[in-house]
Amino acid sequence: MADYQAFTVEVADKVAHVVINRPEKANAMNADFWRELVEIFQWIDDNDGVRAVVISGAGKHFSSGIDLMMLASIGTQLGKDVGRNAEKLRRMILQLQDSFNAIDNCRKPVLAAIHGYCLGGAIDMIAACDMRYSTVSAQFAIKEIDIGMAADVGTLQRLPRIIGDGIMRELAYTGRTIDGEEARSIGLVNRTFADADSLLDGVKAIAREIASKSPVAVRGTKEMIRYMRDHRVDDGLEYVATWNAAMLQSVDLRVAMTAQMNKQPAEFAD
Repeated sequence: MADYQAFTVEVADKVAHVVINRPEKANAMNADFWRELVEIFQWIDDNDGVRAVVISGAGKHFSSGIDLMMLASIGTQLGKDVGRNAEKLRRMILQLQDSFNAIDNCRKPVLAAIHGYCLGGAIDMIAACDMRYSTVSAQFAIKEIDIGMAADVGTLQRLPRIIGDGIMRELAYTGRTIDGEEARSIGLVNRTFADADSLLDGVKAIAREIASKSPVAVRGTKEMIRYMRDHRVDDGLEYVATWNAAMLQSVDLRVAMTAQMNKQPAEFAD
């Protein structure tokens, strides 16, 4: 692993803990953040010793969203030609989208542990994760509407599948802030915790449980779930039949069944 400017990354018990590490800036997402996130998740995806991922934020907040200084600097890079400006902006937006696509496309389950602010771009980020957990007092808001723009790096595409279309529209149109309890009630987070310490302990425990399972089975399960977002049921059944025609030959199946019969924990190879 490299040394990162916007993150720290640690691995323990086959779980990678990715920490947004700009606490003095409320973990705002600067240029380093967007670039390094792709590198980190490429490393995680390539490393078979990592079986699950936890994302959290250092300091008082998960993340306040995109760094406004970075956003303001974009205007200084534009010229006078509308067509060329549009092309440049489109390419920049697609590059930012790639950062959160790297989370979504990761073969390993990604769990977000959210405390304090989770605003704007941070909502885009957690929407790309497999599961989300928060403190009771966490604050969530789709803030792009308040700075005169539409969210453009994943919230409007992924969030309706998590919390439903109507609630997503209300939050996107109003920009209102909800707390952890309301986030749990609408399905944005799976569970809430009393404070940041218990949150991180609880989420890491879930990640370790996932990491104890067959990595072949976990990766196949994630792939099938992702595939079904954009396909019909019959397409998904055909795909999982083809996938499992190979994966059911894995030694993991025999290891898991033996462990179940002997009432002992299974040990799977990476």
